[in-house]
Amino acid sequence: MLMLTEQHHQVRDMVRRFAEDVVAPRARELDETETFPHEAVKHMAELGLLGLPYPEEYGGAGMDTLSYAIAVEEVARVCASTAITLAAHVSLGCGPVAGVGTHEQKLRFLKPMASGEVLGAFGLTEPNAGSDAAGTQTRAVKAEGGWRVNGSKIYITNASWSKYITLTAVTDPSKGANGISAFIMDTSTPGFRVGKKEKKMGLRGSDTVEVVFEDCLIPDDQMLGDQTDGFKAFMKTLQGGRISIGALALGCAQGAYEHAVSYAKVRHQFGQPIANFQAVQFMLADMAMKIEAARHLVYHAAQLKDAGKSFVKEASMAKLFASEIGNWVTDKSIQIHGGMGYCRDLPVERMHRDVKLMEIGEGTSEIQRMVIAREILSGR
Repeated sequence: MLMLTEQHHQVRDMVRRFAEDVVAPRARELDETETFPHEAVKHMAELGLLGLPYPEEYGGAGMDTLSYAIAVEEVARVCASTAITLAAHVSLGCGPVAGVGTHEQKLRFLKPMASGEVLGAFGLTEPNAGSDAAGTQTRAVKAEGGWRVNGSKIYITNASWSKYITLTAVTDPSKGANGISAFIMDTSTPGFRVGKKEKKMGLRGSDTVEVVFEDCLIPDDQMLGDQTDGFKAFMKTLQGGRISIGALALGCAQGAYEHAVSYAKVRHQFGQPIANFQAVQFMLADMAMKIEAARHLVYHAAQLKDAGKSFVKEASMAKLFASEIGNWVTDKSIQIHGGMGYCRDLPVERMHRDVKLMEIGEGTSEIQRMVIAREILSGR
């Protein structure tokens, strides 16, 4: 096990108790009914999880990125829908404001989000701008006192229940990616609406929707950073977000592995527990080994971020490896459970569906390999 501080152990213990007592009992229901985890969000706000890595001055708990990654991992261990609700708010909803916002913007927007008073969402992906995020087509045109925004975003997490949404929009088409700006907007702004709710394979308790901007006026003082730096700010946010996704995949893998170990000890075939059979033992051994390797990558990336060092390559490695291991471990957990694992009576089926998104969201596995290769070949 990695060497953690007393604070890290306290965070793990606190979040594990919360996850097992509050989140786990409703995990299957949230999945079956596609219900947003309102009760869990309220509890997470009370525990300070919705602003865990942000300064107390801005409503946060003043802890580090590693504490936050541990918290996401522990929630995902029992319910990935609740974990991604947490991660999307903390990393993506709050991230751009914390990263490039002014002191006044942080007090106005970050503080209520980090304190858990309200939720935040992150609007980047569009129908024609997925992996090619610079292909943004949402436009912001200068108007008296601000910017008129028209366009739409898809696959936006938490947007139905968020007070604020950060978004990208093209303000100068002649400058390419440098002509993309970042804004924060109140979702009560006239012209903003939530569109289609996605019917998903997994993470069914998480809110994933289309959002539409129809002539929304965003005041000048709600632009985040310089007009030419919006795309860069959002890409930097995604770099940190990859630690979140790695932690989320890690939690799914850990939960599925624990279920497999328990089941192998009590399931009898041929007159003995299936844990006695070498084929099952080898699967469990490989699961444990790969989970621990993924944990080292995720925690290392978090520690680099906390140390103020470059973590671009390491975050992509953590996200890529943990998400692929998450899919492999949940698959093998189902295999160990046999027919029971394929049924919804046990949580491993849900965990397998949930973790697939980690190979897609916040940069696909293919994009991560491109980022890692770029960092290696550039000598960074």
